[in-house]
Amino acid sequence: MTELHPPTRHPPTRALLSVSDKTGLIELARGLAALGVALISTGGTAQALRAAGLSVTDVSGVTGFPEIMGGRVKTLHPKIHGALLGRLGIDESAMAEHDIARIDLLVVNLYPFSATIAKADVSDNEAIENIDIGGPAMLRAAAKNHERVMVLTDVGDYASALEAIKAGQNNLAMRRTLAAKAYAHTAEYDALVATYLRAEPVEPEQVEPGQVEPGQSDDFPANLTLTMQRAEILRYGENPHQRAALYLESPLPKACIAGASCRQGKSLSFNNLADADAALECVKLFDEPACVIVKHANPCGVAVSQSLLDAYERAYQTDPISAFGGIIAFNRSLDAETARTLIARQFVEVVIAPDYSELALAALASKPNVRVLATGELGATLSKWRDVKRIQGGYLIQDGDRDTLKSGDYKLVSLRAPSAVEFADLVFAWKVAMQVKSNAIVYAKDARTVGIGAGQMSRVISAKIAAMKAAEANIAVPGAVMASDAFFPFRDGIDAAAMVGIKAVIQPGGSMRDKEVIEAANEHGIAMLFTGVRHFRH
Repeated sequence: MTELHPPTRHPPTRALLSVSDKTGLIELARGLAALGVALISTGGTAQALRAAGLSVTDVSGVTGFPEIMGGRVKTLHPKIHGALLGRLGIDESAMAEHDIARIDLLVVNLYPFSATIAKADVSDNEAIENIDIGGPAMLRAAAKNHERVMVLTDVGDYASALEAIKAGQNNLAMRRTLAAKAYAHTAEYDALVATYLRAEPVEPEQVEPGQVEPGQSDDFPANLTLTMQRAEILRYGENPHQRAALYLESPLPKACIAGASCRQGKSLSFNNLADADAALECVKLFDEPACVIVKHANPCGVAVSQSLLDAYERAYQTDPISAFGGIIAFNRSLDAETARTLIARQFVEVVIAPDYSELALAALASKPNVRVLATGELGATLSKWRDVKRIQGGYLIQDGDRDTLKSGDYKLVSLRAPSAVEFADLVFAWKVAMQVKSNAIVYAKDARTVGIGAGQMSRVISAKIAAMKAAEANIAVPGAVMASDAFFPFRDGIDAAAMVGIKAVIQPGGSMRDKEVIEAANEHGIAMLFTGVRHFRH
């Protein structure tokens, strides 16, 4: 790209600074002042500069117009926007006619809208007042005129920008890069505001006749901008030849892997993050102390008990071979005894828990390569769009899957009803099946998994794999229950389950051959519940 106006590499004559985040502000302003740059500012930024002993001109002193409407209107003025948008060699006469002096550097970061709406007690009025108007307008103006104007939105760019100005290296390529960053910043900001406004309910009396009721049109809006910030470049993706990065949405939902704090160990890999997410979302489903062990995005062992240690022991026993190198998640603060037991027994990539006792952290520290993640208090909150899948040329976006069933939603379709113990195991197995890749079959007994068949093209093969896993781990299947994430298309899945001693089945129902499947259950004396809800997981 040709540098059209080399003089703009020289120190700027005037800079406008207006920031919510004051980090690095004083250092940058002092550096600019030392170069003879005149400083213009607004409100709290001007106060901070004066408190640091710097000379600054208020925006109102430039515009000749006071800030009004509680600060809603202060920079929206031709003497500000003309100063930013004026082109060299084109607009000098217009600027002179209207007494507009150019601004060569704009430093702006916007009202903290994301932090504001993340507060639990935020009011709608507070959120609305934290929608910045003047800031985005100035950023767009400066970025559009990057041929002359340098624009800074990121405190991380202050030092390098100041050094470039001092060295006369604030060239067009640098200004263009910063301009692109400014537009990305305002695009993210606008998308956050749009998402907030869509999510806020409208009272019925506010809906005009003929309008779609709230929640119907904007569940999947016609135009969708996903706002994310890069958190880190990962070492590689699913395979070493693939590049990858972790991006965070804003605001982050509570108790998620993306926002978990790392108490120990090196950065997580692409696969670590995906598996850790699967483990955490599964363990969140249980109210009792629970442990979930995940390998390659599938649970290989799940159990609930009165203690985390017993839950871990029983989850591990389901599939000790697959548990090697797995991800282990707990839904309670991890105690020292459980921590010592798991690291003495097996190789583990990642341990996840809401928190850890000091002794547990000390125990885990004996294996420094184990990544230790603390999520904070667990909750069932989901991102608005839990599942975003990339396909060539587009995205598939859907609501997050969740357990919607209540005790009264289960329909008994067999002659025999499940016992109370069987019913509890059916509910447990159903929750696990939600988190297993389709076709999914889960055998469970006494609030623990007995065998899991995952990701097969045939449901009956998944059932046979679940039995094989139980046999491999030397766990007795007779008396166990079975959960299926989708209906059985044929009776063969029930026949296979009966052969190994399954006594009760939970499944969605809905097959054209439901009658045959129910007859098979009755022939084998198996209790069967229909849920009417499918849980495919691809």
